[in-house]
Amino acid sequence: MTSGEPRSAPAAGAPAPTAPSAGGWRAPRSPGRLAATVELPGSKSLTNRMLILAALSSSPTRITAPLRARDTLLMAQALRALGASVIDSGPDWIVTPAPLRGGPVDCGLAGTVMRFVPPIAALASGDSRFDGDPQARLRPMVTLIDGLRQAGVEIDDGGTGRLPFTVAGQGSVPGGRVELDASASSQFVSALLLAGARFDKGVEIVHVGGPLPSLPHIAMTLAVLRSAGVTIDDSQANRWRVGPAEINLPDTVIEPDLSNAAPFLGAALISGGSVTIPRWPSRTTQAGDALRALLADLGARVELRGDGLTVTGTGRIQPLTANLGDVSELTPVLAALCALADGESRLSGVAHIRGHETDRLAAIRAELTGLGGDVEETADGLVIRPARLHGGEWHAYADHRMAQAGALLGLTVDGVVVDDIASTTKTIADFPALWSDLLSQVSRTGA
Repeated sequence: MTSGEPRSAPAAGAPAPTAPSAGGWRAPRSPGRLAATVELPGSKSLTNRMLILAALSSSPTRITAPLRARDTLLMAQALRALGASVIDSGPDWIVTPAPLRGGPVDCGLAGTVMRFVPPIAALASGDSRFDGDPQARLRPMVTLIDGLRQAGVEIDDGGTGRLPFTVAGQGSVPGGRVELDASASSQFVSALLLAGARFDKGVEIVHVGGPLPSLPHIAMTLAVLRSAGVTIDDSQANRWRVGPAEINLPDTVIEPDLSNAAPFLGAALISGGSVTIPRWPSRTTQAGDALRALLADLGARVELRGDGLTVTGTGRIQPLTANLGDVSELTPVLAALCALADGESRLSGVAHIRGHETDRLAAIRAELTGLGGDVEETADGLVIRPARLHGGEWHAYADHRMAQAGALLGLTVDGVVVDDIASTTKTIADFPALWSDLLSQVSRTGA
């Protein structure tokens, strides 16, 4: 298949591939064995949770080293639209809470904005209309809408259960017990937890569906709430109780985004060299910390030292069998590495990523197959077998993780062209520049 030929579309529910911009971005080949250090920007997940809690706090908060990329800029603007002050202080943000008012909220394609902000808008006085990119209108929202209605919030979604919708803010939310099925996204639980202390009766969330995905993200939400003085009862499985309380978020420093480390650390395996991520925390709630074990399973040598995390490739990528239910955002990059492995890989536990920025399972299968790969979709994952890959156009589907996977494959496959590298601005302001800097750091001892 050449880059200009069409390929089979992802399964129903996924948008068509986006059109290339100015011919697309030709993914550069690896120049040799890497010996690189990559300074990553802050965690999106932590930045957006801290922004929410800072806007609900009783006093101003300084957020140091936040991520400044599309998702977090959309969150900051959404909170400004609802009345909070978010101002620049050099590289930091200072957030000053204020009486909340209704306003228009542009969600872009940010799941944290479309899911975390509606409960805040419910506390405002006045209506808030939520909308976003065309792809955002495909993402499931009915669970959150139904949960907010159980808590006493009026929402007009035209019966669609998706964007666009309007939250009728009454200045307060009754709260109480909410039963929901969050098996499609842990963000539905986090959304209610983050605002629940400000509800009149607090909130009791009971998950009544199948297995919860991305449990580390709920653990992160609980940790940041506790750091803000909020008491949570999570003594029973699938149940969380937050009583009404004041929120007092202290000044906070954001960790590097560990999930965004995936393509950079993956480059070490492909090049047979080493990549170091400074300031990798020894203890963290970020799901991306699972890369340490996953990359070791793929054949890398992984060392966590005082100066950061170093991953060194051995010249071989081993096949991977893993349940990625808790770390589903890593699936596209891990799938790209598995496509270069010397045996069959099986990735499971990620049926819910069909409802992410795109249907990621269908998109991964379509794009790897389009480059000559041997990929099978299963009910909850992928089977990836060894195959000789060739160049061609790699469609990102407006999905930053898909674009990162295409860049990674281009290190060893000639002629990979990513049609929408700009989609990476969702979580990294200038991915191509960071990627170029990575590839400029080559070991002097061998190519």
